[in-house]
Amino acid sequence: MPLKRLSVTAVRNLHPVTIYPSPHINLIYGDNGSGKTSLLEAIHILGLARSFRSTRLQPVIQHQHDACTVFAELLLNNGVTTSMGITRSKQADYQIRIDGQAVRSTAQLAETLPLQLINPDSFKLLEGAPKQRRQYLDWGVFHVEHQFLATWQRLQKSLKQRNSLLRRGRIERSQLAPWEAELVASSERIDLFRRAYIAKLKPVFEDVLSQLVSLDDLTLSYFRGWDKDRDLQAVLDTQFERDCQLGHTQAGPQRADLRLRIKGMNAAEILSRGQQKLVVCALKIAQGYLLKERGRQQDCVFLVDDLPSELDEYHRSALCKLLEGLNCQVFITGVEAEQLAQSWQKETLLTMFHVEHGHIVQTESCLE
Repeated sequence: MPLKRLSVTAVRNLHPVTIYPSPHINLIYGDNGSGKTSLLEAIHILGLARSFRSTRLQPVIQHQHDACTVFAELLLNNGVTTSMGITRSKQADYQIRIDGQAVRSTAQLAETLPLQLINPDSFKLLEGAPKQRRQYLDWGVFHVEHQFLATWQRLQKSLKQRNSLLRRGRIERSQLAPWEAELVASSERIDLFRRAYIAKLKPVFEDVLSQLVSLDDLTLSYFRGWDKDRDLQAVLDTQFERDCQLGHTQAGPQRADLRLRIKGMNAAEILSRGQQKLVVCALKIAQGYLLKERGRQQDCVFLVDDLPSELDEYHRSALCKLLEGLNCQVFITGVEAEQLAQSWQKETLLTMFHVEHGHIVQTESCLE
């Protein structure tokens, strides 16, 4: 599902621009600070309504403007063209339109434009808090299980209500009963969705990883957020007093995690930076393959910022081969055009964009 046309206004240092990307490999090159990453950031805002570089909108929107706008036309796998756009203001408001109709939920953006980001901060997937890995996991479940979002929303509501009651101090256990019943029911469904997804993800991840690096001892496992041998209601009963003291629920899907280990040890503590990046690339590319296998009208669009960073020429070529195999749309940034272009197979059509002082110009399509 490639972006056919992309228009960006008032995002960082980018001048207003409309480009027509290739449905496959798009290479974006230019000096540091020229605006390459800002173009990827604009696509990320279009798909997720937020930046991957800043939690605040003020740095994203050009100072002389009150809002930024990103608009695109997309070609679905069934041959139908659709349009989507988002305007975000410095007051954090947003307006979303899909096919000309106003949309309230950012989830519809994510469903229309599935994105995977690989950038220097991707190490956080291994090194960071469990929340990073839950978000990774739930991205995949969201895109393959249509009941996930509604179930996740029920989980969040019941969890919020239970925690609110816990923070009141001494309360009757009966006051929690209706919210706990909903919490337990939605938690079991979330766990079921996640386990089913992990079962499909693991063999794909292992195959992709083997094409990037040899790490035979690396294992991927799933912790659901409470004792695997007990049901959640029993755990909540046991931990009730402690939950009251802390003012929040300790057990449940909100504590789930993906664990990557080598000989029982945290992989992030053992692997080199380059190996970590390859593992993260394998995790994200595996999700792209799974989404494609589902045969949905949307393929994943990959945003790869600073491809040469941390990877030598051999591993860059291996990564590019996997991206080629996905047959999806890819946007990749780097400083040197030649270095970006040399990692692909000779028959691969490459579309090049040069960025200079916020101006983006398509230079050529070439067979490298």
